[in-house]
Amino acid sequence: MTARGRYLAAAGVFAVGMAGTTLPTPLYGLYRERIGFSELMVTVVFAVYALGVIATLLVAGDFSDVLGRRPALLAALGFSLMSAVCFLCEDGLPLLFAGRLLSGFAAGLFSGAATAAVLELAPAARRGRAGFAATAANMGGLGCGPLLAGTLAQYAPWPLRLPFLAHIALLVAALAVTCVLPETVARRTPRPLLRPQGMVVPEEVRGVFAPAGLAAFAGFSLMGLFTAVAPSFVAQTLGVRNLAVTGVVVFSVFCASTAGQFLMGRVGVRRALPGGCLVLTGGLVLVGASLLLESLPVLMVGAVVGGLGQGLAFRAALTSVSAVAPGEHRGATISAFFVVAYVGISLPVVGVGALTLVLGLRGAGLVFAGCVMVLSTGVGVFLLRRPPPTG
Repeated sequence: MTARGRYLAAAGVFAVGMAGTTLPTPLYGLYRERIGFSELMVTVVFAVYALGVIATLLVAGDFSDVLGRRPALLAALGFSLMSAVCFLCEDGLPLLFAGRLLSGFAAGLFSGAATAAVLELAPAARRGRAGFAATAANMGGLGCGPLLAGTLAQYAPWPLRLPFLAHIALLVAALAVTCVLPETVARRTPRPLLRPQGMVVPEEVRGVFAPAGLAAFAGFSLMGLFTAVAPSFVAQTLGVRNLAVTGVVVFSVFCASTAGQFLMGRVGVRRALPGGCLVLTGGLVLVGASLLLESLPVLMVGAVVGGLGQGLAFRAALTSVSAVAPGEHRGATISAFFVVAYVGISLPVVGVGALTLVLGLRGAGLVFAGCVMVLSTGVGVFLLRRPPPTG
């Protein structure tokens, strides 16, 4: 395998792993019909995933620095396999919860170990491309999960089984690829102790961390809405019950996010962070309008605009936090940043689920869009007045 082939292979493993975390998205409606639970329970099942990610980031976020990238990737793929088996054997809520929690463990390990592996396996001349490959694998994998599951569930037999069987086949291939990838972390003797990384936000970083964290919170809230509740919006509010269409809607958000993260390098942190927040606001306006007008095309445009803003703001926020964090606390500060982001992907979505019991799906979606619009607009205006540091 050539040096170029190695980092692309690692990116492929990353994409396969992340696809499993969003695979159930178009299937939640089928699970509701089969098991019988409320929209609130759908969002709770989804939020368990975020808890798994946060726990893994805090406890084992830097374990791959000690154990090596390959053992961490193999462990993440193992968690993904166990998650798929839980969904295959599903006979009620307990296994759905278990599957989502295991999926969160996998994502938490992949986010650090796979990103590092892609960058470290790339030749020095291709480090820039490798960085984009890691971003594209992460967001592209997240987008491909719903696309794959929705297409198979709509047009193939065994809608609640075949998507996970297909993913298991991809995971087996990813395991084989991982086993032949070279290790990029040198062994140290004696091996350092494995200790929870935790999270730290030094006092001198907090002025940058607070608006950056709020921008990430708002952007991930939009992602959480599309991966947990959008299928119900599409089916019940817009009257579109084609699961493949649902997959395309969610896929478009993550593709747009990838494009936004790519554009950030050209736009620059000082413009991308406030600009991304305001573009995110525009996307939320369109999402709200799609619910009022009951229009799928408007929702699609809102997904693309919102995803673009999320990608711009997220990468700029992470870059600005990384730039000001002191070296001895950089890993823990970045972990704290991701914890804020994953709280954003879970807590507001559970709130939407609770509101559906009182206001219905459309009302809950409009309240959500309004609240996140206020947050993203406020952060965007603040950062226009006080731009983040560039390094």
